[in-house]
Amino acid sequence: MTDTHEPYAAAPPAPGLEGLGLRLRPWDPESAADVDAWLRGHVDPEFQRWNTPLRTITDTATARESLRAKTADVAAGTSAIFCVTDADDGTILGQVGLNVIDRVQSFGNIGYWVLPEARGHQVATRALLLATRWAYAEVGLHRLELGHALGHEASCRIAERCGFLYEGTLRGAMWEAGRRDAWRDVHRHGRLATDPEPEIGAPR
Repeated sequence: MTDTHEPYAAAPPAPGLEGLGLRLRPWDPESAADVDAWLRGHVDPEFQRWNTPLRTITDTATARESLRAKTADVAAGTSAIFCVTDADDGTILGQVGLNVIDRVQSFGNIGYWVLPEARGHQVATRALLLATRWAYAEVGLHRLELGHALGHEASCRIAERCGFLYEGTLRGAMWEAGRRDAWRDVHRHGRLATDPEPEIGAPR
């Protein structure tokens, strides 16, 4: 018997998404500005406090390699990542994206980070809402999940503000900061396509 399901059938191309004062566009690994922002985002001490990426990023070369790998995943339809920019002047503010897209289970795993200079203006909240809308309306997913390290209260507030309900704590589900031989617990949040979208006020 042949299994005709395609768990990673390509999602619709990730277009530019605009709203809430932001524009979400594809990352360009050949753009010096994009690579620089990708590098700064990953070497930021606050990012490293809560995340240990699969690829170690320390300089322009490793940042470009990582970004090329991410955009290859986008082309294959297994993920969809967006460069978060200011809608008016195009300033790069951060990243939001579906790190995993499973079309059979109608499921996605979503994540976000914001550059240090852009924090405090609800950038992650607004970007997460835009990406979530796209995942439901255009990709047709039923469920989105996100996880953050236990104790990362800022990320927890963003998730709940965007309608991602806390669903439990996963034991030892994420690497400790800067390590790949030790683990820490993770808060799991989830949101369904049928859940109401929360109202978000104007950005400060």
